[in-house]
Amino acid sequence: MSASIIASQLDAASNRQLRERLPAHQIIDLPLGQLGVDAPADVLILRPHKLRGQHLHGAPAGWPWSVKWIQLLSSGIDAYPQWLFEHATVTSAKGANAEHVAEFALALVFAAAKQLPGLWVKDADWHLSPLAPVRGRTLGIFGFGSIGQSLARKATALGMSVLALNRPGQAIAAQPGVTQAADLAELFAGSDHLVLAVPLTAATRGVVDQQVLSHARPGLHLINIARGGLLDQDALLHALDSGLIGRASLDVSDPEPLPDGHPLYRHPRVFLSPHTSALSEDGHPAFLEAFIDNFHRYREQAPLANLVDLARGY
Repeated sequence: MSASIIASQLDAASNRQLRERLPAHQIIDLPLGQLGVDAPADVLILRPHKLRGQHLHGAPAGWPWSVKWIQLLSSGIDAYPQWLFEHATVTSAKGANAEHVAEFALALVFAAAKQLPGLWVKDADWHLSPLAPVRGRTLGIFGFGSIGQSLARKATALGMSVLALNRPGQAIAAQPGVTQAADLAELFAGSDHLVLAVPLTAATRGVVDQQVLSHARPGLHLINIARGGLLDQDALLHALDSGLIGRASLDVSDPEPLPDGHPLYRHPRVFLSPHTSALSEDGHPAFLEAFIDNFHRYREQAPLANLVDLARGY
């Protein structure tokens, strides 16, 4: 088998690491929004193409050319065009950013409990504020994959109770201190903070709707670090205005970015970040290790890890 040509949309530093780790193979820098390269690449590493206004409309002529394997930089597949999955093997980055995202979700829990950043003072007009504890509170987690399990371990170490629910038809992995909820109604009713960490699929799109939100424990802090399409945003605004939802911390929205003037930008109890929880100043070390391990499988014609299942939706 001849050497591989890998066309990669990773940053320059990550591509340099690939060249160092895979010196027998060619690594080509591939700009975001571009697929074609002037070389017979057999492997593509692709960033999401339906986020932040980026789109790929229609398969290019001759697709998939010489491409045999596509490695996605995200765990979800909703941010890629359907035709990308039709003629080549596709694997996701499932689990590669789990620790970053779990840390971010936990930071949002602390921000809510400790009234950050509103607690900071800028003048001599000081007011003492009683702050909520984290220990002893219940963290709900919808989606108990790598992110949910990492978050649960961190939360239980802090003395939180964890109530978890997995995707429809899937039990949660056994973990000390974690109780499985019977359904979304029980999950929302039993949580002080609730993290959405489930993949966006046909079965989960819009799943957190007005009916589900109506079961929320009054004052619930809702956190979405998964996909904006899981959540009915109009229903969320209504629940915030009614006081049922006390705070919404959203790292994702639908669409991304939201148009200027959207109510979620202006609502005083919505804290919106620009889909950044998976990004790290350390780059992509976990992703690179997983990709290189999978690359060796690919070269040996062995089964690849994290194969995408279109019927499943991730």
